[in-house]
Amino acid sequence: MKIAILADPLDNQSAGVHTYTKQLIEALAKYDTVNEYLIIRQKVDPSLNLPQLAIPNSKFPGHASLRMFFIIPFILRKEKVDAVLEPAHFGPFNLPNRIKRITMIHDLTPLMYPQYHRFHSRLLQRIFLKRILQKANLILSNSENTTKDIVQTFPHTKSKVKTILLGRDVDFHPISTRNYLNKNKLSLPYFLFTGTIEPRKNLITLLDAYQLFREQTDEKVMLIFAGKKGWKTEAFFNKLEKHPYRNDILVTGYVEKRDLIELYSHALALIYPSLYEGFGLPVLEALSCGTRVICSSSSSLPEVGGELAFYFEPDSKIELLAHMKTVFQNINEPQKKDLLQQAQQFSWENYANELIKFVCQL
Repeated sequence: MKIAILADPLDNQSAGVHTYTKQLIEALAKYDTVNEYLIIRQKVDPSLNLPQLAIPNSKFPGHASLRMFFIIPFILRKEKVDAVLEPAHFGPFNLPNRIKRITMIHDLTPLMYPQYHRFHSRLLQRIFLKRILQKANLILSNSENTTKDIVQTFPHTKSKVKTILLGRDVDFHPISTRNYLNKNKLSLPYFLFTGTIEPRKNLITLLDAYQLFREQTDEKVMLIFAGKKGWKTEAFFNKLEKHPYRNDILVTGYVEKRDLIELYSHALALIYPSLYEGFGLPVLEALSCGTRVICSSSSSLPEVGGELAFYFEPDSKIELLAHMKTVFQNINEPQKKDLLQQAQQFSWENYANELIKFVCQL
């Protein structure tokens, strides 16, 4: 089969969907020796080991819609592709029936928790998603929890939703270097959060728990937020600026992968208090670095953390505080080898093989 992948997230994102798209393409290039692939994106990357076709976007009013609904479908027909995979759960559009449509759904948060999203995102999902899923021949889901949500919200999808857990990025592993830490004069022990700063991540609960931890602990421990500023962040930053331990809280902004691996490797623990996740890549990244994980018990996170993560109800700062104390005092500490073993269960080779199997059944 000739399969096109609509890879715009490589060029216009830097968070989870970008990571997924990049890892997916690299896995298919490495493990699929049967099918032919064509990567559709906004600009060509010479380091990518698959054929690419650049269809630039423009800020000219209306061009993005014209590109998505007409230009890309025209080129896909011209290229005589057999299937199109859309990794960002928004398309593909305007294709003849002979071209199979494969849509990846990472989560349904714009529909299930609209209060945590921008109006634009909510509106697009409400207008298009039901129709996208009706026309899809194959719907990919990244966890059993996401699959459950899709089927409950859109019962007609039950027969065509397939769950494949994401793989781990092999670049994430324990390292001893402290270049980033030394450069930023980070010599104190620290708890770490990674990800976009937005309401769904439940970071005010983390700020509250950290305040209690510092009030009840003699030793100085920092809290680091590593990630870009997202949307609806006013409440978080207002809370942050008034925090009694503000001088020991660092918000780094976007961090390059090599520096993020270092942050994981030396952290007391990753704290991931999110209210809802389709998968939870930071949990897997932390485990891959041999780092302990404290995360909420919500949605898909237990599928990733398994029996080794410390779980708390996402609205309970007291439960979170108890786990922070446990980790700090090394009580019931999981062994690094067990954390790494948990991470090794998640394989991009397995993901590629499962995806190829489902696509060949279309």
